Parts: sequence; C-alpha cells; structure tokens
Amino acid sequence: MNLSFYVGALGAKGSSDKISVVANNLANINNDGFKPKTAVFTDLLNYNLNDSEEATTDLQAGNGVRVQRTSTDFSMSGITQTGDMYDYAIMQGNAFFMLQNPETGEITYTRDGHFHRGEMEDGFYLMSDTGKYVLDEDGEPILLEVLDIEKINEMRQGEYDEDEDDEEDDEEKQKVGVYTFSNPSRLMSAGDNEYMAGQELTPQLVENPGLMTGALETSGTDLAKEMTRVIECQRAFSYALKMVQTSDEIESTINSLRG
Repeated sequence: MNLSFYVGALGAKGSSDKISVVANNLANINNDGFKPKTAVFTDLLNYNLNDSEEATTDLQAGNGVRVQRTSTDFSMSGITQTGDMYDYAIMQGNAFFMLQNPETGEITYTRDGHFHRGEMEDGFYLMSDTGKYVLDEDGEPILLEVLDIEKINEMRQGEYDEDEDDEEDDEEKQKVGVYTFSNPSRLMSAGDNEYMAGQELTPQLVENPGLMTGALETSGTDLAKEMTRVIECQRAFSYALKMVQTSDEIESTINSLRG
C-alpha cells in the first residue's frame, strides 16, 4: 500500500515538471526564433523489465514514471517580414547563428536573427540583442562599415555607380555564418534564447545557407498544442492526487478495522 502513495506522488511531480515546460513555451510565444521543448517521460516499470535479470537498479517495478529529458524541435517555423537590413531569418532547420560574448569569449548559438549595429571601442559590429558579436563564416566578429558621406552625396546627385559598388561588396563584405550540428538535440539551453555546445559537439559551417535578409523567424510555439498539454497536465495531476487520496482512505479503513 505504501507503494501506491509513492506512485501517486511521482505522477503528480511528473505532471508538475511537464507544466513547467509548457509554461516556458507559452512565455516565449512572441520571442523570435524560439524553439519549444517537450517533456519526455520514462516508464520506470518498462525500464526495469527491459533490464537483465541479474541487474541491480534503484528503479523497482511499479514505481510509476519520471521526466527523463526535454527535447527541442529545431525545425523551421514561420517567417515575418521586417524590412530591417540587420534582421536575418534562417530558411532551414537545425541551423544556427554563432555568437560570441565580447567579455568572456564564450560561444553560443541562436536562431533569433534580430541583430543591430553596435558600437565598440574599435568600430561598429553586427551584434545580437544580448550584446554579443555575430560571427561570420570564418568565426570572426562582423565589422560593419562606417557611413560613407561621399557615397551618400553621390547617390543624391545621381553620380553613384551601384554595379561597381556591388562588385566590391561581394569581394570584401563579411557574410553572416550559419552553422549546424550532427546531433543538435544535445545542445544545452543557455538562456536568452541561446544554446551551448558541449565538447562532444563540433559546429559545421553550412555552405550556401538559406538566409533571408529583412525578415525574422517567428516563435515555434503552437498555442493550440500548448493549451491542450495544459489540460492534459491538469487532469493527470488531479488523477495522481486522487490515487494518493484513495490510498489514504484505504489505509484509514484498515487501521479502523484493526482498532
């Protein structure tokens, strides 16, 4: 009978952990490039049965379930046009922008392409909303050109040669780097819609990536799905507590009969 209390408590805890994941998804429904997470449960009974007969584990048959991990879907979501020259949207799944902390040099990855022109001591750089460098295809911070007053005056007077300038830009301009991983599910959340790669993960440069300028990838959170999961968690939590309550009533009845 004591086992039934334990199983009910595990069920309630699992539902609470899942609702925390859902709440985080809903909180980021308006964050560009956000990728929702899903709680993955492990059935402790099946885990024990699938092990060898001689094995000694802490997981005993009938111990309910637990949240084993949270998985992230890095597939592409919707695109919204912004018209901002520093906004970028990755048009493929499992691909990321590489960012570098200017103070610590720490490398993180994100799909949020809402960048801006940030001023540092040695010039203007393409930077993220969190104040980090956006790296190019060589893993270097992208240095932005200072506004050319003479070029602006030539454009106003109609003497500016756009074809010649385009050729120079293609040769000299740094390109925003897009990177991928062989197993992106192992990326760890670092906060601020960013991810960190462990030592076992090596970033791979994406050649000719699908990159759209003047657009942003919207949040991957599906409100309908998340609200359905909220209802599921609420009912599972109430059923788990009902199990505990029923076990308590049975224990009380048995004790009264003994008395």
